[in-house]
Amino acid sequence: MIRNLELKDRAEFIDMATEFYGSNAVLHSIPVEYMERTFSEIMSNSPYAKCHIIEHDSETAGYGLISITYSNEVGSLVVFIEELFIKERFRGHGLGGKYLDFIHDMYSGTVRRFRLEISKNNTDAERLYLRKGYKEFDYKQMVRGL
Repeated sequence: MIRNLELKDRAEFIDMATEFYGSNAVLHSIPVEYMERTFSEIMSNSPYAKCHIIEHDSETAGYGLISITYSNEVGSLVVFIEELFIKERFRGHGLGGKYLDFIHDMYSGTVRRFRLEISKNNTDAERLYLRKGYKEFDYKQMVRGL
């Protein structure tokens, strides 16, 4: 089952996000304060950030975090899959793929692109995304922090 993040999920969301940011899925960790801000943004019904809890056998198995933006390149809204985390003991059950299908179905007809990024050493995630039809973009990503 996949459901919207709720207030009761705060501690578990923070725990899972902490584990995600300590994994090879990302290049560096982030302060817990950022996770708290994200949780508050989602709970405020922001139009930009959404989070879903992924459950398996009535247990929290992971989460997916998306943001919504607009792209002139595709002339449409874009769903950016910011984070997809499955707890280790639930991996191999197809939950990541089910989440991607869920998001694709939810936004089908509304957006024209789904986008994500992965670290170079996150090969398991890369295999999943390739199976689901994602293609590598030949862009170099740049950031400027404030």
